[in-house]
Amino acid sequence: MDAAPSSFPSSSPSPQPAAPRPGRSALTRYAGLLAALVAMCVLFGALSEHFLTAASFRTIANQIPALAVMAVGMTFVLIIGGIDLSVGSVLAFSGAVMSVAIVQWDLGLAAGIGLALVTGMVCGAFTGTISVSLRIPSFIVSLGMLEMARGGAYTATGSRTEYIGGNVSLITDPWVAGISPAFLLALIIVMMGHVLLNRTVFGRHLIGIGTNEEAMRLAGIDTHPPKILVFMLMGLLSAVGALFQVARMEAADPNAGVGMELSVIAAVVIGGTSLMGGRGSVLASFFGVLIIAVLESGLAQIGASEPTKRIITGIVIILAVVLDMYRSRAASRSS
Repeated sequence: MDAAPSSFPSSSPSPQPAAPRPGRSALTRYAGLLAALVAMCVLFGALSEHFLTAASFRTIANQIPALAVMAVGMTFVLIIGGIDLSVGSVLAFSGAVMSVAIVQWDLGLAAGIGLALVTGMVCGAFTGTISVSLRIPSFIVSLGMLEMARGGAYTATGSRTEYIGGNVSLITDPWVAGISPAFLLALIIVMMGHVLLNRTVFGRHLIGIGTNEEAMRLAGIDTHPPKILVFMLMGLLSAVGALFQVARMEAADPNAGVGMELSVIAAVVIGGTSLMGGRGSVLASFFGVLIIAVLESGLAQIGASEPTKRIITGIVIILAVVLDMYRSRAASRSS
């Protein structure tokens, strides 16, 4: 008589998800994003004689550092199947703490930057811990943090713009060929994020969590710490974005970053990161940032009104989500 199949799980550990390698599909995605970027540049160049100039591209490069570094963090958040709507408010709160430390407490620039970075990490840790530990959707928790951080920014600055001045603008002042150090630092952070996601065990675990968190648990991996760390990273990079914005304006504005979470999520989704988790690329998100920046700059140069810019940007975001849906379905059929 044949023995019944055992219902006990195998003692051998489940295989961990392999790190994604830039194969044909990744190269195709990069090529598609690059083609879209070039097509937009050609279109706006034809519509405006001032768009295809070195000054125009320098302006775009010096405007995107905050968006670029925050897109790195949002890529990680979406890959684990989460979302963070508080990034714009955390940016404002971190900038407000920085201004209070420098102007009111007279602690100096270095201490102000340090406190701003800690503030961002604490906000991210709060969102991640509450969401992960209590199994509350990060959408809801980050919505609460959005209000808390914005209220903190108003409280810290007395609901007014706090001017800092001094050497704070050095990081955003034009440097080599008119490019600011902030843009170069943003590029370094993008490359570090790419390596972290694609070349480390931590990155493999994040992709595994987004793909099938239960399988990761069965493989003996505690999924809570990596998820909390991802939200802390998002908060830290929001604070870095605050540093760039404060340096650029030489002031902390409690209204800074309003609606910025939408631009960050849009850039990451345009880059092909799945809203369902498990798939994404930091480099592709950077292409998404460039597409958003070129779109906004080009529409401004051809004289498009603010409502028109919002409508066109919204259409681009919807098209990106639709393409992501078709990519996900095609991938599931081929697997």
